[in-house]
Parts: sequence; structure tokens; C-alpha cells
Amino acid sequence: MADVNGDRVVPAEVGPTEDGAQLRIRWRDGHVSEYTPRFLRLSCPCAGCVEEMSGRPLLNPAHVRQDVYPRAIEYVGRYALRFDWSDGHRTGIYPFTLLRDLCRCRECLDPEGAASSG
Repeated sequence: MADVNGDRVVPAEVGPTEDGAQLRIRWRDGHVSEYTPRFLRLSCPCAGCVEEMSGRPLLNPAHVRQDVYPRAIEYVGRYALRFDWSDGHRTGIYPFTLLRDLCRCRECLDPEGAASSG
């Protein structure tokens, strides 16, 4: 029997969308999440971008270019991804749980509405 909760936060595939404009993660549970690079860059959880004690964002969105993109994506163990951003930033580690929580698809934003509309 599959571990449904574990499969929810384990990527089966990570790569660009067909048009290359977004990052797509297909999770082991079958769900697909798509993210714009700038959204991910602004969501960086590192200590340089988020105050550790309060969780207050330190990164000024005005300082992140609209066309920022990952030059490389690396797995960190079995729990996270790390991006080498075109703006030179590379210290953020994005746990799979965070990436799944950042999904902005209709189903994830309104799970009750998506379930009732299907």
C-alpha cells in the first residue's frame, strides 16, 4: 500500500513546462504544480530572505527582476530542492513540503470547491 501522505510531498518529476516559462513538479500522488520562477525566488525561505525569528520577509520584491530564472536546480538529500538563481542567489533550500504548500492551482487554493465542482 502506498504512503499517500509521503507521496504527496515527493516529486516524481521536476522540470520546465513545455513553453519553458514555469517550473513543473509532478508529485508521486499524481498532482502537478507549476510555478513561475519569480514567485519561487520571492518565496525563498533562507535566512537572508526571511527573518528567522519572526518569519518576516527581508527580500524586497522590487529588487528581484521579473525575468529571474533558475540556472540550475539541485536535489538536497531526499527532502528539498536548491536553485541557483540568475540573480546570483543560491542559498535557499526549498523543502518539498514548502513547494507543495506553495502550489497555487485551483485544487490547492480551494480544496473544498475543487472537490465539489468535479
